[in-house]
Amino acid sequence: MKIQQFKTNETGLNRFFGSLEAKIMDILWDGPEMAIKDVKRKLDQEKSTNFNTVMTVMNRLVDKGVLAKRTEKRTSMFTPVFSKEEFLQTQSKELTQDLMDEFGPLAVNHMLDALDEADPILIEKLEQKIKQLKEK
Repeated sequence: MKIQQFKTNETGLNRFFGSLEAKIMDILWDGPEMAIKDVKRKLDQEKSTNFNTVMTVMNRLVDKGVLAKRTEKRTSMFTPVFSKEEFLQTQSKELTQDLMDEFGPLAVNHMLDALDEADPILIEKLEQKIKQLKEK
């Protein structure tokens, strides 16, 4: 599942989602399966949100493939298709592949330049990965 619009001028989940979508995903990633009214109640702790707006956004997230929906009696229940970690892993892999496909050596050079400020443990993992690739 690939998010179609990555926003470079945003941070966190807002890079992949609209602000309300990101808040809804965070709520659902933090808890068990929920109905729209439960998500709305959690959103209302921060700011009052219209029920129909929450319902529309949650159904759009189903259409995007990030939420699953099932009906229990007359209530729609929603749950994330992927854990937050799985989602971020998939999206970062897709973005990296897109950068490599489009910019190749330039992307690699910029990634290496960014290592100047990287955690030494990250650099060690990178060195191990390069060693594994060379052994193939």
